[in-house]
Amino acid sequence: MRPLNITVVGATGAVGSLFLKLLGDSTLPLASVNVCASQSSVGKTVQFRGKTLKIQLADELAFRDSDVAFISVDASVSKEIAPLAIAQGAVVLDDSSAFRMNSDVPLVVPEVNAEDLNGIHKIIAIPNCVTVPLVMALHPLHKENPIKRVIVDTYQSVSGSGKKAMDGLISETAAVLEDRLIDPLVYPHRIGFNVIPHVENFLDNGYSHEENKIIHETKKIMHSPEIYISATCVRVPVMIGHCESVHVQFNDPITPDRARELLESFQGIRVVDDLELLQYPTAVMASGSDDVLVGRIRQDISVENGLVLWLAIDNLRKGAATNALQIINCLVEKNLIGKEST
Repeated sequence: MRPLNITVVGATGAVGSLFLKLLGDSTLPLASVNVCASQSSVGKTVQFRGKTLKIQLADELAFRDSDVAFISVDASVSKEIAPLAIAQGAVVLDDSSAFRMNSDVPLVVPEVNAEDLNGIHKIIAIPNCVTVPLVMALHPLHKENPIKRVIVDTYQSVSGSGKKAMDGLISETAAVLEDRLIDPLVYPHRIGFNVIPHVENFLDNGYSHEENKIIHETKKIMHSPEIYISATCVRVPVMIGHCESVHVQFNDPITPDRARELLESFQGIRVVDDLELLQYPTAVMASGSDDVLVGRIRQDISVENGLVLWLAIDNLRKGAATNALQIINCLVEKNLIGKEST
């Protein structure tokens, strides 16, 4: 393959900056890397593989000769930028919710549905950061024993809302400890020493947009529209790392031991499940790892053919940046980008 030209939009954000680091540490041969961000960051610099890159605006010139454009910005902004990249011939990897449910856009977790990468599509969507661990855990189980129903409750760190929310957690925690008044920076209620059952805006049916994403994205990625799914998303005072409590009902009986075997053999999953040693996944344990951690695997005593799982993931890595880099590697392996000219 020839060296790739890659443009990163949102390069100063939590996910964009991590993607740049992972890209720099990877073995991918690169011809050029362009970095883009908002107007307030234009002219600033970032370091990449020992070089200084100047941040520019995400206009047509930024995508010239680009093979891939990784975009990690708000959905409304992504809808404006993605067509510019496509017009210059780039394949877009979008980390927002802008295109995820479009019928002509693949929504990809490589370990689960790499076959959806076929070279036809100019936009590839990266799933929500809590959908990724869910489908990773469900997929190997569903292949052996079809799933009927899933109930998932998420416990999501503030990094999912960006740097301002991370700064807010620090300042609010300090304010509580010092008995000072708190003016929440990001959320409708303080997040310091608090738990908020509210991630994104609410819909008319009482579910939130985030909960809606989990339901529909999971069905799309797994090609299983028949699975019944319900979700509740909660914001917790944790800096990095999302956790999930997952109740799964199968068509046929399945034991916790068999589930452990299937999960342990699946690439990208690490089973942490030893109650005698008090070993189970935590947000701190997941932070800095690219694995989906699975534990507390047990029979659901409330329903026939049910299991309960506890998941943890680094939401910035496998939930976003790592997944994007894995998609690029898949595109290269399938000879869909970086082809030698003939």
